[in-house]
Amino acid sequence: MLENEANPTISKSTGLPRKRFYRARAHSNPLSDSHFPVPISPSHVDFSLHYPQFFSLSCEVGCIKKVQFADIGCGFGGLLVSLSTLFPETLMIGMELRDKVAEYVKERILALRTTNPGQYQNVSVVRTNSMKYIPNYFEKGQLTKMFFLFPDPHFKEKNHRRRVISPHLLDEYAYVLEVGGIIYTITDVEELGEWMKTCLDNHPMFEALTEEELQADPAVKLLCTATEEGQKVARNGGQTFQAVYRRIALSHSCILELLGC
Repeated sequence: MLENEANPTISKSTGLPRKRFYRARAHSNPLSDSHFPVPISPSHVDFSLHYPQFFSLSCEVGCIKKVQFADIGCGFGGLLVSLSTLFPETLMIGMELRDKVAEYVKERILALRTTNPGQYQNVSVVRTNSMKYIPNYFEKGQLTKMFFLFPDPHFKEKNHRRRVISPHLLDEYAYVLEVGGIIYTITDVEELGEWMKTCLDNHPMFEALTEEELQADPAVKLLCTATEEGQKVARNGGQTFQAVYRRIALSHSCILELLGC
């Protein structure tokens, strides 16, 4: 308690970091060069620093767990925290470009681990530019879920190349997703929602989930409720636009078509 009283960035009542000390610009330019370390390849990422409890157990049984969920542009980590208890045995990581926001998520997770012994050991965050460095962190077919919640709409047509869902970036996401892995997207901007849906519809390695599959997926229920943005839209009575797609294997005919045969 004395430590919290001496540190104004920590809430006395919850023991969690206060967001107002970690506020940053709502969006960053994903095409700019930021100064942070970038691993040469996935084998150069030391995930034991992110999940020490899981890696100590893995070493004992000789089976090293790998990250399976990635929250791209994770913001203040609301989705990660919710997913952590929903999938307690699954390692997941948030990827955030803004340094202050990434630092908040890190402090939030550490505080949750302290106040809830044994929980939240499966979540972590890394400050990076996911639009540039996804293949530097994940192997081919490693991920089972990727989340893109309320991304920057980049309204101007000249800035559409900065959108985190685009035809060429979907190639990279398809590479790191296993067959059957799922991409979750949501926005409160109708034009962006249509853009993301069209990009996914037109990509040969993704297909939309059926309504029955959406209803049965517990992660879908969190898209509107787990993040600050989703909660704000709900409070204001706004509308959201979701696109949830499965990574599929290329058919023989698609391969021939891509090869121009």
